Amino acid sequence: MSTTHAGTRLDYAEHAPELVKKLQALSMATTHSDRLESKLSLLVDIRASQINGCAFCVDMHVKEAKLHSERELRLHHVAIWRESPLFDARERAALALTEALTRMAPTGISDELYAELRAQFSDAELSTLAFRVANINAWNRLNVAFRTPPGIRDKAFGLDKAGLA
Repeated sequence: MSTTHAGTRLDYAEHAPELVKKLQALSMATTHSDRLESKLSLLVDIRASQINGCAFCVDMHVKEAKLHSERELRLHHVAIWRESPLFDARERAALALTEALTRMAPTGISDELYAELRAQFSDAELSTLAFRVANINAWNRLNVAFRTPPGIRDKAFGLDKAGLA
């Protein structure tokens, strides 16, 4: 018998726990790396999740960002980051890479974007950032495919403490 979310789709984490642990290990490696600031990483996670329409991940990463003292207005501005004055050059470069890798063009990322990234990030930081974007896109695809309901794991992840119910 297969466990489902709200009677719709199966819980992939229950049926492939060894693979979930591997993906979680990559998440933890980029999260606990001293190469990227946690607020920057969460902006990346939120933006990719918005683009991919992953309700579970948008919900989760907004709550995480609140727990990391991210300003509420910046969270609202992630979707409009190009027009917003609330993001610095490093954050803008990271968000641009997030969009470029999430909406991968046949030509990859432009030379202009690559030059912007090189100006903002060290080799190790840029490599970690690319893995972060790849990782959140993998999570998005799983949660969209299985329609994981937003908030279903809040208590387990400590996200209920964000005060966003």
